[in-house]
Amino acid sequence: MPNALRIVQRNALVYRRTWRGNVLMTVVQPVLVLSAMGLGVGALVDRGGAALPGNVPYLVFLAPGLLAATCMQTASFESSFPISGKMTWQKNYHAIAGTPMRIVDIVAGELAWVALRLLAVSVAFTAALFAFGAARSPLVLAAVPAAILTGLAFSAPIMAFAATLKNGGNFNALFRFIITPLFLFSGVYFPVTRLPEWLQRAAPWTPLYHGVELTRGLVLHTLTWPSAAVHLAYLLVMCGSGTVAAVWTFSGKLRA
Repeated sequence: MPNALRIVQRNALVYRRTWRGNVLMTVVQPVLVLSAMGLGVGALVDRGGAALPGNVPYLVFLAPGLLAATCMQTASFESSFPISGKMTWQKNYHAIAGTPMRIVDIVAGELAWVALRLLAVSVAFTAALFAFGAARSPLVLAAVPAAILTGLAFSAPIMAFAATLKNGGNFNALFRFIITPLFLFSGVYFPVTRLPEWLQRAAPWTPLYHGVELTRGLVLHTLTWPSAAVHLAYLLVMCGSGTVAAVWTFSGKLRA
């Protein structure tokens, strides 16, 4: 772990040059999205008398789903181009591998850094939930680690994939055909039960579905222990298997 923290320290030193723009977007994005979708579209949904899980206003239903989805997007970006750049173009990892740092330390450090970035995003989004009245009780804070775990469930396997690439062109397909469809069809904007039957059956196989259900269940107090165990197990398996895969692909690239 001390060696992994050196990776976090290195990334933090680089982040000092770009933090102003990132922090601004971290704070502004949830406010803009919740204003447009939660208050704008939400007013139309509530006026139409739509029945949502928990019989809550649309804003309260939408907010925790957006929290999980935002962590997915942030983690996916942080684990794609930056990782590929340090592996292929800048050769940072090759230089680090020449030190006593182990490959598992590199992977653990990068995941720890992503977790810190997700913590900042989650805290900012949770503050927006309270500001917009979408948080019913302080227990909403339990959704923060759930959202972070959702992001890490994407970060680890994408990191493993990024280490294998020679250019960033493949990331376009990743975001276009995987990340964006998951954002739209995993229950973020509307209940999965409103989807066609074949999509309802496919949704539980996706990590974002479990992240949204876990986060929303914590916020709305609709989560049962059996379902929480299923959602947690799925996300932990994704994160663990992705981490193992990342160590393997990093090893193959750095020892070649």
